[in-house]
Amino acid sequence: MTDAPAADAGAALDDDPRTARRVPEAIDEYQRRERNPEYRVDVERIRFSPYYSRLSAVTQVIAQAGAGLAVHNRLTHSVKVAAVARGIAVQLSHSAGPEGEIVARLGGCDPVVVQAAAAAHDLGHPPFGHLGEQALDRLARDRFGLRDGFEGNAQTFRIVTRLDEYDRAGAGLNLTAAVRAAVLKYPWLRAEGDGWSGRPEAPRGITPASPGSGAYKFSAFALDAHEMRAARAPYPAIAPLQQTMECSVMDIADDIAYSLHDLDDFYRAGLLNQSTISAEFRAWRRDRAALHAAAQGDLVLSQRTPGRSLELLWRRLEAKDPWIADEEVFAAAVARVTDEVIDGLLAVPFDGSMLTERTLSQFTAAWITRLQHSVTVSETPPIRSGHVSLDRDAWHEVAVLKFLHQRFILERPDLALYQRGQASVLERLVDGFAAWLDDPHDVRRAPRRLLDLVDLAAEDYARLRRDEPELADASDGVELRRRATGRGIIDYVASLTDAQAMHIDALINGSPERLWDAGQGL
Repeated sequence: MTDAPAADAGAALDDDPRTARRVPEAIDEYQRRERNPEYRVDVERIRFSPYYSRLSAVTQVIAQAGAGLAVHNRLTHSVKVAAVARGIAVQLSHSAGPEGEIVARLGGCDPVVVQAAAAAHDLGHPPFGHLGEQALDRLARDRFGLRDGFEGNAQTFRIVTRLDEYDRAGAGLNLTAAVRAAVLKYPWLRAEGDGWSGRPEAPRGITPASPGSGAYKFSAFALDAHEMRAARAPYPAIAPLQQTMECSVMDIADDIAYSLHDLDDFYRAGLLNQSTISAEFRAWRRDRAALHAAAQGDLVLSQRTPGRSLELLWRRLEAKDPWIADEEVFAAAVARVTDEVIDGLLAVPFDGSMLTERTLSQFTAAWITRLQHSVTVSETPPIRSGHVSLDRDAWHEVAVLKFLHQRFILERPDLALYQRGQASVLERLVDGFAAWLDDPHDVRRAPRRLLDLVDLAAEDYARLRRDEPELADASDGVELRRRATGRGIIDYVASLTDAQAMHIDALINGSPERLWDAGQGL
C-alpha cells in the first residue's frame, strides 16, 4: 500500500485488472478523492443491498425469537467479521521485509476489499442458519435433480454476480474482480470434489462426504463458473484451489468472530453450564494418557462421558490437519481455555449487570486483539491452509473455542427438535411453490420475483448448455425448464428471512393470523 495522493491512486486503478467490473463504470470526481475509490463503491453497494439488510432477520445459530435480542444474527456477525478482518488486513498491508514482498507478489491485501468481502460473505445464507442450508441442499437435489444442490457460499457468489441487480440487468452488483474473488472461500465447483475422494490430503471443504457426492463446500454453482474464472483471472500467482490473500483474511476473521460471539451469545443466555464443561476439560487433562490409548470405537460409544469428546476433537484435528496439529500445543490451548473461559468468564453467571457486561467486553476484546496479531503469511501454504493463516497456538485455541458450542449447544436435543421443525417449513415452502408453478390455471398469480428468478435461471441454463455443455445440468428443453424452475424456487426461498419463511408457510397452509401482513414477504 502507498501513500500516494487519492486522485493519483484513483487514476492508477483504471488499468488494474483487480478493479475490473463486468460492465465498465465511471468513477465520479468526488469518489476519486478517496483512496481505493473502486473498492469503497463496492462496500457501499453491498451495504445498501436488500440482501444485506435481510441478514438482520436471519438466524446465526438459534433464532432471536426463541432466545432474545442478545443473540447474534447474520448481520451483526457480518459487521463483526468486517471489523476483525479490516484490522488484520491493515496489519498485512503495512508489512515490510519478506512478508510484505509475499503479500505484494500474491496480489496484495487491501483493507477495503477485505471489508467488502466480509460484509458480503453471508449474503447467501438461507433462513434458519446451517440447518436451512442442509435442508435446501437436499430438496434441490431430490426434488429437482440439481446436481449442484445448494450451498450458502455459492449462493453468496450467485447473489453478487447475478441475482442482486444494482442499476442494470444481467450484471448483478457489478463489483470489482478483487471483491468478487475475495468472497470465494472455496474456489471450486461441487463436481470438482469427486476427484479428491479417498485422498489423504485435500483442500479444506472439498473432500466429499461420500464418493460421487461432490465437494462438501464450494463457492460457485456450475451456472456461475464463468463468473468465478473471471474474478480470479487477475491473480495468476494464486494456485487454482487457493483463496486470494484478501479472501484468506476474511476467512480467518470469520472463524475468530464466530468462535467468540457464539460464546458471548450462550454465556448471556445462561446455556453454558460451567460445571458440565469444566468436567469435560478437567477429565481430559487428568486422564489424557488413558484417553490417548483408548480405541476410537470405545470413545465414540462413550463420548458423553467427560473427557471423551475433547479427545475425539484432538483426533479429528490430528487426522485432518497434521501440517499444524500438535498434541502439546493442543493441551496448552485446552489449559488456556480452562483458565480464561471456564474458570474465568463462566465462573460468574451473566446477570445483566454492568460488571458482567464489562467483564464480557474485556474478555472478547482481549481475545480478538491477540488472535488478530497471531496471523502468518506463506507463499506456498499447505493444501488445507491459506496464504494467510493463524499461527499454531492461535489455530488450536480457536478450535477449542468452537468445540464449546459445538459440543454443549449444537448437540442439545431441544435444539435438534426445533431445527427439525424448521426443516419441515422449508420443505413445505419448496413443495408449495413447485405445485403453484405447475398449475397452469393459477401460475400467473405467483409472486413476480419468483417468476423472474425462474426465467433468469432458464437463461443461465441455456447459456451453460450452449457454451459449456460439459457443465450443463439439463439435456433437453423440457428438462432444462424443470431445472430452471427448481433453481428459481431455491433462489427465492433462500432469500427469505426466518419470519418471512414462517409467515409464508402459514399462508400456504391457509392459516395466517393476518393475511395482508403475512403476504408482504411475497
